[in-house]
Amino acid sequence: MKKHTFLAIDLGATSGRSVLITLSHGKIEMQELTRFPNNMLELHGKYYWNIYALYQYIKEALTLCAERKFPLESMGVDTWGVDFGYIAPDGTLLGLPRAYRDPYTDGVPDEFFKKISRDEVYRLTGIQVLNFNSLYQLYAASREQFAPLKSAARILFMPDLISYLLTGVEVCEYTAASTSQILNPVTGCFEPSLLEAVGIPPTLFANPVSSGTKVGCLTPALAMEAGLPQLPVIAVAGHDTASAVVAVPASNPNFAYLSSGTWSLMGIETEHPIINNKSCLFNFTNEGGIEGTTRFLKNITGMWLVEQCRKEWEHQGHTYTYPQLVEMATDAPSFISLVNPDDSRFANPRSMTLAIADYCRDTGQPIPQSHSQYLRCIFESLALRYREVLDMLRELAPFPILQLHVIGGGSQNRLLNQFTANATGIPLKAGPAEATAMGNGLVQAKACGLVADRWEMRRMVAASVDLTDYTPCDTTLWQDAYEKYQRVILK
Repeated sequence: MKKHTFLAIDLGATSGRSVLITLSHGKIEMQELTRFPNNMLELHGKYYWNIYALYQYIKEALTLCAERKFPLESMGVDTWGVDFGYIAPDGTLLGLPRAYRDPYTDGVPDEFFKKISRDEVYRLTGIQVLNFNSLYQLYAASREQFAPLKSAARILFMPDLISYLLTGVEVCEYTAASTSQILNPVTGCFEPSLLEAVGIPPTLFANPVSSGTKVGCLTPALAMEAGLPQLPVIAVAGHDTASAVVAVPASNPNFAYLSSGTWSLMGIETEHPIINNKSCLFNFTNEGGIEGTTRFLKNITGMWLVEQCRKEWEHQGHTYTYPQLVEMATDAPSFISLVNPDDSRFANPRSMTLAIADYCRDTGQPIPQSHSQYLRCIFESLALRYREVLDMLRELAPFPILQLHVIGGGSQNRLLNQFTANATGIPLKAGPAEATAMGNGLVQAKACGLVADRWEMRRMVAASVDLTDYTPCDTTLWQDAYEKYQRVILK
């Protein structure tokens, strides 16, 4: 049987990678080609993404594919959500895209709700209110008279912006657009009343296209420089979580997923959006999935807290690998201090450890006294936050949730996985770690007619990767901890 090979470009908020995805005999093989940093740039108080550096890294990956003579059939790009860039009438990229952690959106949702109420915004979009959503970024940019917005002929979300640099073709892929809080999930179109309230014309956005649509081919100049033919570029599930959910190795619909990385995203897959008073109260989001599905989920701050502590300690001369961090947390005493990982003070502090210490002091808890205690605090708090969100999902889901699938880099954290199984009280299956790149490649395979639907994709994933099962234990201890979490953190 012929092998089919695809290039997945997977860009996260802290790093990117290029991954070779090969389908053969009903299984998936993966080979990471390159890995590179993705750092926010602070310039005069504004935060940006260095998209030109990302383009250069992708070009290097393409050149490597040419040198190694990989028989690529197509490529696709997925990224984080909500962020975007501006394109001028002549096709020029108008500066660097602003980063979602830019403080220019602080307090902006409440200002916007004076124009259109919070309840109405949620009714129209079904999207969790987060201050960095595209809607509020655009409103903030409009208020500050941001020059690129004033000159733009088109707005492209990050995966589409990268594809545009590669091909010169503008598209708007549905799953990426759905994170914006401007798209109506019922109509599948951008909501005119929201754009009017922002003060921008609807012509700035192209009509959304489905995942698996061909964008175009590499520009002749780029193909020549890389040494490749004009490779087709596919609009995969452009939002990285949408790509990751493609690769959830579930055998039936009665599952919840936890995409665990810098952000954690917990949700379910549904055939229709869930937009009601309770989903609004719980601040859940309805984002696009492949094949017309909805990813009904909630964003949770994930390994961001650990990553920031790790960077801080590295600057102090203490360098730890992730296995060492897990081992340190394992040896620390349990349930000394807990935090709400989604507290605003953890969004982008100058010092994460000081922010955690302040939180513990303010809530009357002991302050962690060692790196190990900080880590234990974070991991236990994350597991309890997952329990809190899963309880909400159980109230809202149109089916019983029988299994939790943990995918993404966090699926390799055995301690956190066991904590999560203990806290939630349901069986947990971990893997694949590279779900996003795998889902990216599988959507390309579907575009080529090699797989029929998402369930065939998931069977292939289950047959191709080693999955780890976790059974809940110490449930009484964790129930007591959850009651403390509710009493101290959710009071």
